[in-house]
Amino acid sequence: MKETFNELVAYLKNPVLEEDTNTNINYRITKFGHLLIISLLTGLATSVLIGALDEFGLVNMDDHQMEEMMKSLSKTMIFVMAVVIAPLLEEVIFRAPLTAFKKGKQFRIAFYTLAILFGLVHITNYNLTTNVLLFAPILVLPQLLLGGYLGFIRVRFGLLWSILLHAAYNGILMGGALIFGFE
Repeated sequence: MKETFNELVAYLKNPVLEEDTNTNINYRITKFGHLLIISLLTGLATSVLIGALDEFGLVNMDDHQMEEMMKSLSKTMIFVMAVVIAPLLEEVIFRAPLTAFKKGKQFRIAFYTLAILFGLVHITNYNLTTNVLLFAPILVLPQLLLGGYLGFIRVRFGLLWSILLHAAYNGILMGGALIFGFE
């Protein structure tokens, strides 16, 4: 796990278009599991910051679009949207193009740009207010980080792996929210 974390951090500091040559399925599943745990832990850690914004009255989390979805759609539909549709669409839009950028500097710019755009797109989950816009970097921090992690696995293992990681991440979070957090 520590090795995967260190590899991920080094990669995020200097992303390169370089596929992992180790195609052993056990190796890849292990890395995938490590990345999923890292994603969930950083998502949890950053949610503490978001919770603090809500607690101090700076952002109203009751105005989050997920609240509205929970009221208007079935749990099954929400789960399918979050675990199947969103990962497929978002990975095709934000990660598939990465390998089109072959030169080092172009690739780095594309990698960071697509990760940032992926994060910023998720600001639409909030009802836009002045405070939401001011605190947008914190509010989308989980998605910004996840965008980097998904970009890493996409480049190293391929697009299918980023779709699967995205789906697993969303599935665990949505499964927990649907089971424990909402009526």
